[in-house]
Amino acid sequence: MNVLNFIDHIIRRRHPQEHDEHSAVGDQTYRLRIWIRTKLWAQVLIGLALGIIVGAVLGPDFDLVSRELALTISDWLVLPGRLFMGLISISLVTLVFASIIQGITRPKSGAQLAAIGSKLGLLIVFTTTLAASMGIWLARWLQPGSYVASFQSDVEDVALPKQEIALNSLPDFLTNLIPTNPLDAFAQHDMMAVVVLALLFGIACRQANQEKIQTFLSFLEGMLEIVMLLVRWAMMLTPYAVFGLMAKLVTEVGFSTLSGLSMYVFTVTTGLILLLLVYLILVTILGKSNPFTFLKIIAPVQLLAFSTSSSAAVMPLSIETATQKLKVPGNVADVVIPLGATVNMAGTALYQAVAIIFLTQMFGIALSIGEQAALVMTLVLTSIGAPGTPGVSIAILATVSAKFGIPASGMVLIIGVDRILDMFRTVVNVTGDLAAAVLLRNVVSVEKEQSGTEGET
Repeated sequence: MNVLNFIDHIIRRRHPQEHDEHSAVGDQTYRLRIWIRTKLWAQVLIGLALGIIVGAVLGPDFDLVSRELALTISDWLVLPGRLFMGLISISLVTLVFASIIQGITRPKSGAQLAAIGSKLGLLIVFTTTLAASMGIWLARWLQPGSYVASFQSDVEDVALPKQEIALNSLPDFLTNLIPTNPLDAFAQHDMMAVVVLALLFGIACRQANQEKIQTFLSFLEGMLEIVMLLVRWAMMLTPYAVFGLMAKLVTEVGFSTLSGLSMYVFTVTTGLILLLLVYLILVTILGKSNPFTFLKIIAPVQLLAFSTSSSAAVMPLSIETATQKLKVPGNVADVVIPLGATVNMAGTALYQAVAIIFLTQMFGIALSIGEQAALVMTLVLTSIGAPGTPGVSIAILATVSAKFGIPASGMVLIIGVDRILDMFRTVVNVTGDLAAAVLLRNVVSVEKEQSGTEGET
């Protein structure tokens, strides 16, 4: 018996006289069951709530179950979540590779493709730079590090010597973007390498003899069809996956973890809300769309992003939402969404900026204006190159923190609430992807109108 049938069973047991679907109350009950069955976000919300309740019972806050038993139970509860992530994982590389190539080869005009790519790049750099700057400003204003000053006395480490941000590392970074072994990039799920490879293949396909590469393009189209079927199977597991993932999270972390870092969590979430408002303003002014309608349409995507903490995991649903509900042309969505899930990480940049300033305040490390500017530049580069999977940002944060003399012991506090904040920043990241798709939807329509006008004259 699955969760939805269980809900039906409870309704029938509690209100047997009301089950007649022709009665007024029975009709409402019937509609409720149909609504739950047809609304993915409603199923996810139920799974989310049940996961929190079960996690609270198993978690350290109430101490109702021994930790060993609680962790064992949570490992079994999270099994559907692992299956869900596994199905998404085996589909992801092919989906990104094929979608980007199709998105590049679909536009009839090279100018249209250039318009999509250049404007997407500018938008990502602008929003990521703005997000990192907002994070630094907000953390300096709210001073979250001053609320955990007592932690300093318990830390044996002293501030590390600041490392110079070597500009000569940038050429190595750019060189390493081109994979020397494409098969290894696919096997290792190196998303940046896969994206670069797909961009190179897509551009080459536009220049090649179309008759000779038609078989290759047809093969990609067939692979995309198969992958989307796997994704649809994965989506059937979504409510159960969300339940298990949330139950395990609350079991391991507990609610009390947030109490000592409430100001830090408040600063990050406030910054993410402000960044979300920036996206809504862009959607309203440049995208010429109603922000409330936009939020209503993308709510299921945001909810799934919140539950999985992975921009990559929700990418198939993002593409479907963009093309079917936001009316974004397929050639735009197939380029913007996969690229966005890989490089559009403004929410991550804001989070890392707040975290680093928080740690510098906690350890009494002062950053000059020049160092803050270097921090913004570093966060833009590292955020753009960060994979859209859970937990990656904490590894990047540790590396960047060391460059500014922050002791490694400070990461203990950050790790404690990282998973929870990861859920919030993933929501902002996927919102940014869909906002970019809406903005570029209108760019493409303008390009079409201009080309049509030029053709008439």
